Amino acid sequence: MSASSVIPSTVNTDLQKERDGASFNSEEFAAWWAGGAEQLKFKRGIKEYMYKDVDFAALNQVDYMSHEDMCEFAVKNSINVAKKLRQLQAERNPGGNEYWPTLYDSPELWGLHKVGNPFTVMFVMVIHALKDQCTPEQYEEFGKRVERFEVSVAYAQTELGHGTYLRGLETRADYDRETDEFVLNTPTITAYKWWPGGLGQCSNYSIVMAQLYIDGELKGPHLFYVQVREEDTHEPRPGVHIGEIGKKMGFLAVNNGFLGMKNVRIPRTRMLMRHAKVNRDGTYVKSPADALTYFAMVRTRCIIARNMSLILAVAATIGTRYSAVRRQSPIDPKLPEPQILDHVTQQLKVIPEIAASLAYRNACDYLLELFDATSRDKDLGKYERLPELHSLSCALKVLCSSDASAGIERLRLACGGHGYLTSANLGNIYVNATAACTYEGENTVLLLQIGRFLMKSWRAAQSGAPLAPSVSYFAEVQRNPEFGVWTGSWENLVKAMQFAAANKTRIAFNNLAKRLANGQSEEVAANQTGIELTQAAELHGRAFVFHSFLTEVTGAKSKKRSSALNRVLEQLLELYLVNVTLNNMNNILRVVDLTDEDLNKLQTRLETALTKLRPDAVAIVDGFDFADEQLNSTLGSYDGNAYERIFDAAMNAPLNQKSVPKSFHEHLGPFMKSNL
Repeated sequence: MSASSVIPSTVNTDLQKERDGASFNSEEFAAWWAGGAEQLKFKRGIKEYMYKDVDFAALNQVDYMSHEDMCEFAVKNSINVAKKLRQLQAERNPGGNEYWPTLYDSPELWGLHKVGNPFTVMFVMVIHALKDQCTPEQYEEFGKRVERFEVSVAYAQTELGHGTYLRGLETRADYDRETDEFVLNTPTITAYKWWPGGLGQCSNYSIVMAQLYIDGELKGPHLFYVQVREEDTHEPRPGVHIGEIGKKMGFLAVNNGFLGMKNVRIPRTRMLMRHAKVNRDGTYVKSPADALTYFAMVRTRCIIARNMSLILAVAATIGTRYSAVRRQSPIDPKLPEPQILDHVTQQLKVIPEIAASLAYRNACDYLLELFDATSRDKDLGKYERLPELHSLSCALKVLCSSDASAGIERLRLACGGHGYLTSANLGNIYVNATAACTYEGENTVLLLQIGRFLMKSWRAAQSGAPLAPSVSYFAEVQRNPEFGVWTGSWENLVKAMQFAAANKTRIAFNNLAKRLANGQSEEVAANQTGIELTQAAELHGRAFVFHSFLTEVTGAKSKKRSSALNRVLEQLLELYLVNVTLNNMNNILRVVDLTDEDLNKLQTRLETALTKLRPDAVAIVDGFDFADEQLNSTLGSYDGNAYERIFDAAMNAPLNQKSVPKSFHEHLGPFMKSNL
């Protein structure tokens, strides 16, 4: 804060009254949200250490930099963060890894990477991909160098002409028996690798996904470890054409790159061969399960889904606090202007996003538990869980990214014109969230992949075969196709969503079967059924979120929480279930016989839930425990001094450092005088 800052040192009185009037202890909520009191203490300690002595006024000036300066700044800043984390690790637990590199791009440090971290992909994805795909000898040779950050490595899968459809990738790796090498080529412009984070100018190696050819015979996509720049000079290697793809809507300094290769040779042992192998004589050993090649991508989708739930919580914190300090539009003309959070329409914009962030973060916790269990099974040669894990990771990646994007935009609009300010940070949050709708699997393509899983599962349910836990409700629906009595209980709402998902799956299955019976190929029939497949997939994902949220709030874990916290969580569950049920009523009415009175009761429950949660809204978002540095928002700071912070940010803008701009003397003034 500058010496001339207008920001007071006190907390906004309206915001303080909200906290004083809460019905539960925010600290207990924060401990629950963090995963326990010890985890909360650990995370707060990290933030205190990492954010101290950071000049955020200077950091925020990055908004006014050129693209080139911004990218240079991001590298410098990200390396400084790495150094500080290493220092923290050395001070508190030398030789451990709970701080460095584990937390390098953790949500606790998001505030330090304002325009992105070009090395995120290396620590979120590359290292895990190498651990999962390398033989022990390979990991010892080059994997540990990556882990120690001795080299910088990108993950190059997406191409200019192909993304989620991996079988369509054009980059090829031909095995040369004479030299015991692979020869990599991007034969067309559309074969160029395009989009990998950090690839542009920050990486000297890359994992490259390419089509493997042996004697001209295609073996499918495999992963290769390729040096793309010299380690000492950082110049591109012979045959390598590499650079940055240009400015984007968000992630402005992540240094997304392109990569073209012409006869780039690498040793045979640089194909990642833990699962599939190419021997010296050119014989090919197939992976025991094709999905193993993409296992690192599955993990990444789990992390994306979790991060989207958190980024929605960040936006909800900003929107809620601002709604508590902004006063406007009297409800009763005889009374002063109320806090805008008192308007029911404002409550509907803000509070459901709080509930959604809880529902999705909780569902992602269950997903990550499934990932860990599947990973343990995989190491034992058991692959039965892989299809369900792939399906659920796709479902939550889709729902979390799409609903977070829509929710953040609603929250921006809920902040009125001030939400449009860069200093509000909602614009930056939005473009970071909406990017997740297309990276690491375009959402519609992922829904179609879930649809294929649902078709197989529906067929299995018809034959009485075992079902994965997440689709076990298919068997119940087929045994008892009638929904039964509508009670409106939480369990009833979960059942309604499951029946809606099963019904849409049944419709898609039957229409797909009809098209096949009429002579269409499987591919054409699947394409023609695509709309219903994606609708079934979305409903299935929502049914999973419903069930997991109900289990968390009402299950055995509730006994470890106070009655006050449980009451708030139950109110958030009520709001989430009722709101999402109403928003999907077009599908639910096809399977549940609801009367007009039933629908009116649901609407009343929605309004009642908002009313009950209104006094606790600020305390709930306080429980998310985001530091001001993580929010980086003039509207959402803990002290609630939004107007003063908006004013202060404007006063610090570069254009306000001179009373008269240069353009007046060079252009505007002379032009106006020329008309005299």
